[in-house]
Amino acid sequence: MVDFGLIDEWQPAPGRVVSWAATPRSREYAAAAPVHSTPPSHQQEHYLRQAYRHRGAEYRVSGLCLVTAEVPTVLDRDAMTRAVNEFLFRHDTFRSWFSQAADGTVHRHLLEPGQIDFAPVDHGRIDSAESIRDLVQRQTPRPPQWDCFTFWAIEHGESTTVYLAVDHLHTDGVGQHISCFELACLYAKHAWDQAPPLPAPASYIEYCARERAASAQLTQASPDVATWLRLLRGNDGELPSFPLDLGIRAGDTHRSAHRTVALFGEDEAARFEKLCRDHGGEFAGGVFAAAALAERELADSDYYFGITPLNTRSTFEEMTSIGWYVALVPVAFPIGIRASFERMVARAQRAYENGMRLKSATIHRVLELAPTGSGIEVAPDWSNPMISYVDARDFAGSEFFDFARGGLYGNRAASEEALIWINRLPAETTISVIYPDNPVAHASVDRYLTALATIFRAAAREPR
Repeated sequence: MVDFGLIDEWQPAPGRVVSWAATPRSREYAAAAPVHSTPPSHQQEHYLRQAYRHRGAEYRVSGLCLVTAEVPTVLDRDAMTRAVNEFLFRHDTFRSWFSQAADGTVHRHLLEPGQIDFAPVDHGRIDSAESIRDLVQRQTPRPPQWDCFTFWAIEHGESTTVYLAVDHLHTDGVGQHISCFELACLYAKHAWDQAPPLPAPASYIEYCARERAASAQLTQASPDVATWLRLLRGNDGELPSFPLDLGIRAGDTHRSAHRTVALFGEDEAARFEKLCRDHGGEFAGGVFAAAALAERELADSDYYFGITPLNTRSTFEEMTSIGWYVALVPVAFPIGIRASFERMVARAQRAYENGMRLKSATIHRVLELAPTGSGIEVAPDWSNPMISYVDARDFAGSEFFDFARGGLYGNRAASEEALIWINRLPAETTISVIYPDNPVAHASVDRYLTALATIFRAAAREPR
């Protein structure tokens, strides 16, 4: 099982804490790093602009991703130091930082491959879980500072808790799993000379360059752009929103709350998947069929319009690369007043596959191209709800999730919408939601989760 939640919910055992952070010399190199011609990805630029707008906030508005694992051995600090530095050398996203010019342009600055050096810092014994959580969040810089990623261990004598904190700017969900597996392999290599050789990952900077080159070719007349614009016009010129009130009023800022519920075990997941396939869909189609039926029940909707993030890694080398390889795509289809789950699955699956075809037309570029007077009014600091389905059984090292007692946590960043992850793991499938921390949103998310889980479980029930 993998634990999901907020960093505030993580309960690390006490021990001697050591971190690996950039040396002063590396920070000097970063400060002098020249501007590079490749801009950030569209997703990164939107994220950075929000970080710039909230630079003076009392809390970290940007997302901090924490990956944890338990290792039943005494830590070899020298081996860990070598593993951390080799890890950073392998992935070029960590050589970038970003600045904003007076005209608002976001520029990439790039360090040379040999200019990064992380060294251990001993923080002594810490007995409070709260103090450990606070330390990692205080010691990991916010973007756009270069070194917004740190590495940590808690020594418990005969065992060790290893964790890394990476700002969302440099990672996505797949990247977090890659990081966990690769760091384990690199540590085994340097501690025991036992790990198999790791393949060379793709360059994330080259990916950003290709994305920008492709999006520059898009126009209002491009078929994928036209599809996006048609969907937005049909939604009163707005992006989708959560179907229930989240208690957000104009000018409000809320930090994040979290809920995770176990949906069903692997036997039930297999039955759910079989039902979907028997009726013309896949597990992903079943996810959106269930979401649509929940909206029909809760909001009397007759049309489903949602957004889902897609992993855009397309080559073997990219599947081992860390970065923010994500496109947001639409999933839209009519619900039907009395349509059953079985009837909805094929419709939802087609909508999901149609959305996948739009992943090269990033929504950020589409909104730039929206014509004046089109009725599409989306604020520059827009946010959107999403439902993400991830089958983590395919990730390298997934068979060790239970053994390592892995955890994926996020900070209590700013939250204006409901973000939903449905994660299929080797032993169980779970639903996790991050949403605004206020009483109205708590009640709405409770209602939504109850309705959604009921639909899922009914579909996965053993045939009579």
